[in-house]
Amino acid sequence: MIRINVVCIGKVKEKYIREGIAEFSKRLSKYTKFEIIELAEEDDNKGIENAINSETERIINVISKKNYSYNILLDLKGKMLTSEEMADKIEKISMTNSEINFIIGGSNGVDDNLRKIVDYRLCFSKMTFPHQLMRLILSEQIYRWISINNNIKYHK
Repeated sequence: MIRINVVCIGKVKEKYIREGIAEFSKRLSKYTKFEIIELAEEDDNKGIENAINSETERIINVISKKNYSYNILLDLKGKMLTSEEMADKIEKISMTNSEINFIIGGSNGVDDNLRKIVDYRLCFSKMTFPHQLMRLILSEQIYRWISINNNIKYHK
């Protein structure tokens, strides 16, 4: 069973988003070990560049401790895939890796050090979404990809 982590900056404040994420986490628990790893959001009063560097460093610290993991950064400059294509990618990754980390940077983004070390950069849309909502969207899509790979009727 593959382990899937969402490594992200900040906490989800909205109750309806937390409830949605909890629902997909519960559904996923039958098929994968799913965890959300929340890292502290940096106060950008010290400058946006410092905030980005500090948050990126924390992300790199977390993912570098996870051996055999495949790291996917959600990035506006990443590649866009269909749900079916991403499900196929997840299936292939699971053949060689025991863990996948999906990374959502902070509201100011991430620095290029992270972009250079991740295995894949994925773009959901050319539009920008609130980071809290993106966690819910990602959780739903992970469930959709798992559903496709396990022939669950959820995906149409």
